[in-house]
Amino acid sequence: MPAASPDQALSLLIAPLALGLGVAWLELRHRLRPASPLRMTPRDWRVDDLGSRLRVEGVLEISNPHPRMEIFVPELRVEPVLLGQSDPSALQVTTRITADHPDEETREDGYWAAYIVKGRKSTCARVSIEITGPSPSSRVDSLWVDTTWVNYGPFGRLQRRQGVLVPLRRPEPLQPDACAFQEGEGCRVLPLRTHLLGPLDDAIEVLRSYAAQLIQPGDILTIGETPVAVIQGRYRHPSEVEPGMVARLLCRVFHPTSSLATACGMQTLIDLVGPTRVAAAWFGGLLMKLVGIPGGFYRLAGPQARLIDDITGTTPPYDQTIVLGPERSDAFCREAAAELGVAVAIVDVNDLGRVKVLASSPGCDEALLTRALRPNPAGNANERTPLVLVRPSQG
Repeated sequence: MPAASPDQALSLLIAPLALGLGVAWLELRHRLRPASPLRMTPRDWRVDDLGSRLRVEGVLEISNPHPRMEIFVPELRVEPVLLGQSDPSALQVTTRITADHPDEETREDGYWAAYIVKGRKSTCARVSIEITGPSPSSRVDSLWVDTTWVNYGPFGRLQRRQGVLVPLRRPEPLQPDACAFQEGEGCRVLPLRTHLLGPLDDAIEVLRSYAAQLIQPGDILTIGETPVAVIQGRYRHPSEVEPGMVARLLCRVFHPTSSLATACGMQTLIDLVGPTRVAAAWFGGLLMKLVGIPGGFYRLAGPQARLIDDITGTTPPYDQTIVLGPERSDAFCREAAAELGVAVAIVDVNDLGRVKVLASSPGCDEALLTRALRPNPAGNANERTPLVLVRPSQG
């Protein structure tokens, strides 16, 4: 074999070097993109039913975990959205925001003055919303507190949008003598209706509230992966997602119904696992498909690639947000099972008969779960039945 010429040797050396520099540039650009360290967390929300009016009060805590960076919050607005089964047009809604800064006096006029959140410090906005009119508690059952706020600092000016769901009414838990189980293959199933869930809830407490009186030894209690994710606050408004070049290019090759077929959906995955892994998964998935192995992208990109729900992918008001997959799924199932004394599982089920058990407590019969949930007893519309109790048939 003839020896490589100097030009050929140089080309062989330059090619991997260029690829490495390209990957490094891609990662560096991703990590240096404009971002604010500020975090908004809802705390201490409560609802008072005063007959002809409902009073909703709570705190939006703004914290800065960065050790040195100081961030301005020059604007903060709240828009309440009423949700329910009846027409809310007869109701009037008034909103008041009160700045509760640790080092400034509270303004009586409700004006939000520009404020600097220093490194490792926090501040609060107190929100008061009153809903007045004929029978407000029977017309609406949930309140979506849609908050728009501006972050201003070394990264530029970022407008952010976050929402928190406040339950105004909760359905009464089913009683044992009122259960109507559906017959399944070697089991019986019972969908359990709950209130709309959100970050103000505790997932184990939700299971206890709606199922504790019904469960028996040998039962399996399931909860959908999306409800767990929204309780963990793992959802983003698309306006907070800035699609880059990689997201805009790669999203075009996915099926139109995929949550990764939009630039914001794909960018959400990139934000979770990085552009290099997503690009490598796309290339590797293509090679695997050429040799007859489907689903290679999702295997290589990681579990979150299958779990992201783009807008319209879940029940309102989360239909206008991008919902991620839950975190600590295995630990949650173990903790919930220990609290309730029955097996617990987090599942992802659709109307096409696909059942995926994301996580389950030790000893859970996942084969039974798959048979029981294949007809999708909880539904994928607005049934509000995120819990399903599975009971093995006797004999």
